[in-house]
Amino acid sequence: MDNTHIKLIDVSKTFAENTSKQVRAVKNVSLSVNRGEIYGIIGFSGAGKSTLVRLINLLERPSSGQVLINGEDLTLLPEKELLKRRKRIGMIFQHFNLMQSRTVEGNIAFPLRGQKLSKAEISSRIDSLLKLVGLEDKRNSYPSQLSGGQKQRVGIARALANDPDILLCDEATSALDPQTTGDILSLLKQLNRELNITIVLITHQMSVVKEMCDRVAVMDDGVIIEEDSLYKIFSSSKHEITRKFIDTASNIRAAIELLKTNHSLLGVKKGDIVARIDFNENSTKEAVISQLSRKHGIDISIIFGNVETVGGLPLGTLLVAFKGDEASIKNAIEDVKLNDVHLEVLDSAGIY
Repeated sequence: MDNTHIKLIDVSKTFAENTSKQVRAVKNVSLSVNRGEIYGIIGFSGAGKSTLVRLINLLERPSSGQVLINGEDLTLLPEKELLKRRKRIGMIFQHFNLMQSRTVEGNIAFPLRGQKLSKAEISSRIDSLLKLVGLEDKRNSYPSQLSGGQKQRVGIARALANDPDILLCDEATSALDPQTTGDILSLLKQLNRELNITIVLITHQMSVVKEMCDRVAVMDDGVIIEEDSLYKIFSSSKHEITRKFIDTASNIRAAIELLKTNHSLLGVKKGDIVARIDFNENSTKEAVISQLSRKHGIDISIIFGNVETVGGLPLGTLLVAFKGDEASIKNAIEDVKLNDVHLEVLDSAGIY
C-alpha cells in the first residue's frame, strides 16, 4: 500500500518582478511526504522554502509541475473543488496572522463559516480545540491580551478547525523565545502522535529540525540540494550548507572560534594537527582515539567533545589535536578514514 500523502513532481514557481525581470523561487523540485510523517524543509532566507510550502496547498499556484495530495493533482481542480481540498490542509504562520478585532473564539471559528454547522456544534468544536491547545481560559480574550506562545496556540487551533490531515508550518516558532518554542514544538509532536496528522515544517533553525523531524530536505537557491532521514543528514551530510546548519545546533562553532582566537588556552601548540572527527552510530561504540594513539605512537588530545542522541541514535563530534611526528600523524589520519568515521583536518593557517 502506498503511504505517500504529499507528492510534488518537478514543481517550479517563477515570479515576475516587472515586465523585464523574473525570479525563479522554486526550480524543478520533486519530493514525497509519507502519511503521519514530520517532514522538515530547511534553508537560509531566500532559499525558496516558504514559496515551496505554499505550493502544497496552492496558496501559490506552481508555474509548472504537479502537486498531488492522496494521489490527486490539485493543479487540475476547478476552484470550487480546490477550496474543499484546501480545508483538509491547515497552516500556521510565523507572525500568527490573527484577526485583532476578534476574540480567540472568533478567530478559531472563522474557518468554520459556511460549514452549515449549528451554533452548538461550533461551540463544541471550539471547546475541544481550546482544550487541545491548552487555552480553555482564553476563549473571550483578544490577541492583544495574549503572549506570543498563546497567539501561536490560537493559530494552531484555528488551523485544526476543519479537522485537517495535513498541517503546514511556515517558520512557526521563529518569532518565539526558546522556552515557548519548546512548548510549541511539544504541542506539534503531540498533535502528530495523537491525530496522526502529517506535518510539513519550514524553518531556518536546525535545532527545530533536530527536535521534530523524521526526514529533512535542505533547500538552496530554489532547489533541494540534499534530502534524507534526520540521522543521515546529521551523521553523513554531503553539502557544506547542510554542515553549516548542523553546526548551529551544537557548540562546535564556538569551540572552533576559540581555537582561532586563543588556541593556547586549549593546549594547542604550533605543529599540532587539529582535526574534527564525526562519529556515527557504529563508530561511537569503538575506542577510536585510544586505538589510534597506541597504534601510531602519538598523543591525541581531545579539545572539545559532544555525544548526543539524534533520531533515537547516538552521534558524536570531537575536536582533537594530533601531537607527534608528521609521518605518524599522517598515517593515523589515513587510518581514521578507513573506519566508519568522518575526519576533517582544520586549516592550521586559520588557527595558529
